[in-house]
Amino acid sequence: MTTTSNDTPEPSGQNRPLSAWDYEGGAGRCGPNESTAGLAAADIPELSNTELVQLRVRVIALENLVTALLSGAPERQHELVRAMAAQISPRPGMTPHPLTTQAASHMNELVDRAIHYRDVLPE
Repeated sequence: MTTTSNDTPEPSGQNRPLSAWDYEGGAGRCGPNESTAGLAAADIPELSNTELVQLRVRVIALENLVTALLSGAPERQHELVRAMAAQISPRPGMTPHPLTTQAASHMNELVDRAIHYRDVLPE
């Protein structure tokens, strides 16, 4: 990334990663720009044990990072996370999906942990 003398990224350098994201399939409001439903399972290689361990480590790191960020966030941000958790929870009359239900519960737990850390950690 190109930087100026004060180590601040130039605007053109900041846009490069964002514009690259536009072509990676997650930029649209509704997810990927192209459907992945037609991909055969054989086209997707199995993850090795090492890759699964690395994913777990990254998820743990991200959870802790989100908790740390939420601990310093205003109450409005906590409300927003809880609203998103409620949004992904099953609707009345719909079949609940266990992973989605667990994800919504986990989002609320992250907010609760963040509030706990805000209360116990010195500033």
